[in-house]
Amino acid sequence: MTLLYDWLKKAAKAQGNNKAVVYRDNYLSWRGLLHRVDRRAQEFKSMGIKEGAWVGLMLGNVPDFVILALALSKLDAAIVPIDPTTGGRELELILAAAPLRALVTRPRGSEGSISANGTSAPVPPSTLPRSRVARPTAPPPREQTPGVVPTGADAAEVRRRLQGTLLTCSVYKRSPPDHGVEPIAVLFTADSLGDPKGVLRTDKNTVAAVDHAIASLGMSEKTKILVAVPLFHAYGWDLGFLPTLKLGSTMFLEEEISARRIGKLVREHEVDVLPGTPSMYAELSRLPTAKKLDVKTPRYLAAGSRLDQLVADEFFDKYGIRVMSCYHSTEAATVALEDTGKYPTTVGKPIAGVELKITAPDGKPAASKDGLIWVKSKTLSPKSIGPFDDEKSAAAARASGMVAIGAIDKTGWLRTGDLGKLDKNGRLQLTGREDDVVKVDGKRVALGEVEGCLEAFPKIKAAQATVVTDPMAGAMVVARVVTKQKCGAEEIIDHCARNLAPYKVPRRIEFCEAI
Repeated sequence: MTLLYDWLKKAAKAQGNNKAVVYRDNYLSWRGLLHRVDRRAQEFKSMGIKEGAWVGLMLGNVPDFVILALALSKLDAAIVPIDPTTGGRELELILAAAPLRALVTRPRGSEGSISANGTSAPVPPSTLPRSRVARPTAPPPREQTPGVVPTGADAAEVRRRLQGTLLTCSVYKRSPPDHGVEPIAVLFTADSLGDPKGVLRTDKNTVAAVDHAIASLGMSEKTKILVAVPLFHAYGWDLGFLPTLKLGSTMFLEEEISARRIGKLVREHEVDVLPGTPSMYAELSRLPTAKKLDVKTPRYLAAGSRLDQLVADEFFDKYGIRVMSCYHSTEAATVALEDTGKYPTTVGKPIAGVELKITAPDGKPAASKDGLIWVKSKTLSPKSIGPFDDEKSAAAARASGMVAIGAIDKTGWLRTGDLGKLDKNGRLQLTGREDDVVKVDGKRVALGEVEGCLEAFPKIKAAQATVVTDPMAGAMVVARVVTKQKCGAEEIIDHCARNLAPYKVPRRIEFCEAI
């Protein structure tokens, strides 16, 4: 579906030379953005990328991400954003699940190849930053993707630079899968075991997601949105990229979450909407240059982890703006919003168009206690893909009498996997998870995956991973280990850095005699 490109054309016609994307003090007008998108679409077409193809964009918050995503939309291809810091093992699982026709990377991005059966060769360690080097692992077995004709060990491919850039586009002999839906984007998150899970976004739930965001935040074509959270995650996609396109407003892009840089932008450009994380607001509060902001209708959002009252109060004292806690997920988009900013430890009430219920573990309604959170909305994605074992999930669901975590039941309710309770005024408070998945800076981390990585280190006998939340520093992974022989904390952290994405690496190692 060319939905996103259609929004671009309407915005370019209405906004003309007004600013569309601002990046490092340079900007693209709506007319200029349309021109670049048309040029890139033609270039993709010359590479053989056609309607229905899945194309990965392994880029950060840069204008090229916006341009290439919209160029793919014009060709009616599915956009597959991928975190550039993805580790080798995780990247293999993503590429095994998503049959990419092409993958766009930066100069030091993935140079691995995708074989004919849909798996990727290990990423050469020499091409990656130290934090992304992963040990070679065997790709998971999977059935042959329909439509893919093996031509030997690896499918033939073409790798070329995109004209006028340092970006590399690798094109593979892959055919799009048939999942019964036609996605305009595939957004990756983590399943209950910590493995990559691709959520298929269609035109219908994309329209619902952006309409809900615009209505709940009162955005218009005059809104200035600062997107410092990743565009390759649903939070930045739903509350930054999509509203900008639909409204023809202005989006400021920041690739590195630097408190000093963000503070400068919100001050100089009077930013209206700022999707962020609690740790980002904590860092902004510690800036020596912090001062009151003159913004008429600020909507500064915090999601990804619990917003501490101390952080909310400190930010309000320094900047005069109340941070709004938000509940958002890849499968359901924006669920709830505390739009007054006066109750930051809750995520407020469900926004218009979203139904929410809390049940006991047996599926029966929970009274005033903690329970399982279920969501029903037009924003729900109809299909997810990944390396997870569907048979095991189905067996677990049959045993409990409910659908698996992350699945939708027959009546249209999504089992989110989150736990929570409603206060007497109907505001939702998140209290935990059904599984061992936690969030660090808005990204899902399975503690079992971290523990497995730690116990794979020869000098460690047993390990336990937990998450500690500091009011000002935010959530971080901490590990307790029992060693077989003497070793230092730096050795262990270095091992984790070679095998896990940066946000999954423990920040602190605690040595103990037993766990």
